[in-house]
Amino acid sequence: MKIIIATDSFKRSIDAKDACKTIANTLSLHLPNAEIIIKPMADGGEGTIDTIMTACNGTLIQQTVTGPLPDMKVQAHFAWLQDKQTALIEMACASGITLIIREQLNPLKTTTYGTGELIKAALAKQPNEIIMAIGGSATVDMGIGAAMAIGWQFLDDKNQPVNLGGESLERIEKIIPPKNKICCRVKVLSDVTNPLYGSNGAAAVFGPQKGATPDMVKRLDAAMKRLAELVKKQLGIKISDIPGAGAAGGLGAGAIAFMNAKIVSGIEAVIDITNLRQDLINADWIITGEGKFDSQSLNGKVISGIVSAAKQTNTKIAVIAGDVRLNKPEYEKFGISAAIGLKKNNMTTEYAIQNCEKLLKQAAGELFFTFLRQS
Repeated sequence: MKIIIATDSFKRSIDAKDACKTIANTLSLHLPNAEIIIKPMADGGEGTIDTIMTACNGTLIQQTVTGPLPDMKVQAHFAWLQDKQTALIEMACASGITLIIREQLNPLKTTTYGTGELIKAALAKQPNEIIMAIGGSATVDMGIGAAMAIGWQFLDDKNQPVNLGGESLERIEKIIPPKNKICCRVKVLSDVTNPLYGSNGAAAVFGPQKGATPDMVKRLDAAMKRLAELVKKQLGIKISDIPGAGAAGGLGAGAIAFMNAKIVSGIEAVIDITNLRQDLINADWIITGEGKFDSQSLNGKVISGIVSAAKQTNTKIAVIAGDVRLNKPEYEKFGISAAIGLKKNNMTTEYAIQNCEKLLKQAAGELFFTFLRQS
């Protein structure tokens, strides 16, 4: 039997690599002759670099950069894949929401400048491609901070450079490109399709979790709409209605406008980079999973990508999740043969989180009997 284990992390519990190893070790006790392949997954959020580094030979390059607030310095990094001449940048390690305390959350002040500093350092290696994982940001600055770090200028009505932070969006009157634009491919990994502005846009949907009050949301939304019009007028690039433009506080749109980037599905890109489709050939089962398995899991998340890839090779699919919110008929119609939750009956979520590794082993044991029934 050939089994691939390709789970996402279980938030607040265990990372993707350790989750895969825990399941693999348990299954190997029941199936000592099985070929078990570990492929940790991610969808473009935090942990994406670790996931890709597990599957590819890469080097982490450390950088001291500006943090989410302009007066902060943080230790960040990007990954360099020598054989692919590709740089992997994870926004969360430079401009992430976990880098500041709750009282510091303020999208009028936070900036993506540090992410831009990582991009600048990566460009010095003359890559063929830069891949940006943009989940987990503390910002709603439409990527102007990152753009400034690589040479773009944003001037106000007095022809003076604006400051860092989301509040500066409403003061921009003139956009000046750098002398040397990015000439390599740039991909932005995203698991959301939100537009830049409007009721489903960056400020309205993601602003509150980053500290935005209702008044801030209105200001930022209006400012991004206005800047999108300037980008169209001055640069000839339309970014207002591109799916995913609102990701990471509008960095999706900024990357398109200022870095000639393309927004792609995070999980699809990770599947490609890790060569998962090749491993799926002749595989009997693939086990995937994440913290919560619900309808959102089948819409741009890790599980949805695994389901799509596995269908191409007729590989049976099983899900192990912290909490399974779909019933059997609901998940079977997507081609998933089994779904096992760690959280049972009256078990609390906190207990499941604290005992994740033990519960993963139990779930893998349950899955073994499913293999026997369906083999």
